[in-house]
Amino acid sequence: MNMTIKKIFAVMMLILSMGLVSCNSDKDTPSFPDKTTYDMTGFARGADVSWLTEMEKSGKKFYNADGKEMDCLTLLRDLGVNSVRLRVWVNPTDGWCGKQDVLAKALRAKALGFRIMIDFHYSDTWTDPGSQMKPAAWKSLSFEGLKEAIADHTKDVLNALKADGITPEWIQIGNEVTSGLLWDTDTSTSGATWDAVKDGVTYKANESNFAAFLNAGSAAARGVFPKAKIVIHLDGGANANRTKWIGDILQKYAVDYDVLGLSLYPDSDWSREVTSCIENMKDIKQNYGKDVMICEVGMPEDDPATAKACLTSLMSQSKALSYCLGVFYWEPECYGGWENYGLGAFNDNGQPTAAMDAFAAK
Repeated sequence: MNMTIKKIFAVMMLILSMGLVSCNSDKDTPSFPDKTTYDMTGFARGADVSWLTEMEKSGKKFYNADGKEMDCLTLLRDLGVNSVRLRVWVNPTDGWCGKQDVLAKALRAKALGFRIMIDFHYSDTWTDPGSQMKPAAWKSLSFEGLKEAIADHTKDVLNALKADGITPEWIQIGNEVTSGLLWDTDTSTSGATWDAVKDGVTYKANESNFAAFLNAGSAAARGVFPKAKIVIHLDGGANANRTKWIGDILQKYAVDYDVLGLSLYPDSDWSREVTSCIENMKDIKQNYGKDVMICEVGMPEDDPATAKACLTSLMSQSKALSYCLGVFYWEPECYGGWENYGLGAFNDNGQPTAAMDAFAAK
């Protein structure tokens, strides 16, 4: 009888102790919030951040709205950015935007889950409608030699990315190539206008050479990343006539590309320019059957409310077009007079302005 009582008592104590342990476990175990998830798919809510490493080297820091110092790319991801764009120069004098610098930024972007666009300029420095200068090392090359140099440079950079497990989603062949590629002489100091450029200020005033250079870059890119989308990038996104002029050349010479990308830097009448850009993208799809995207957009940093309104309108109307792949802000992280650029989306304290609200996932 005594043994039975002892056994019952032991079982009761065991049940009681298990209950106490369970209660204590519920009480003492810390409660962790769910890990933040980020939507890195679908419509590209992008930012060109090519200046980032140079800014960091100069001592620039970045802070969230609460004043907490953060890594810039992490902060941009928190703000809704899901894609980054990185420019590539051939042999820049200071190394910034050269292959190794691009690789360093791409590795950081990949670690945070960003999708990546690589933007080849095919120059040692800036290219745009006002300047498309050959790299110094390419100056004496023949036409065939230039095509080979384009291909070799493209493959060199992309293979370096591939070796580190980085797969760009988009590869841009040339930057704002409205005035051609690989100029022999600098026409920007001669006051060349777009009309003058249209009349023949391209490499040897030869449309077929221009198309051949683009095809050399495209073929090289497809050889390394066959699934990446090839982008041809033009300035003046609200100028349908300019877009059609280049679009017709691309079609005439069967340039191999997937996406026609545009730049848009609206003036004070931003609503009109956004509307014109949207209509231009519709025309591109109708005329050439190509997808579209905004590769660059920027608004004055001293009026963030207007910038937010413009960007929100552009993002929503662009996203409504099933063939528009995304919108990339050009260097939103810039602030404090960096390189005299006044179209960033951060304030002088290194914090995002209201303009960045337009990039929140919808």
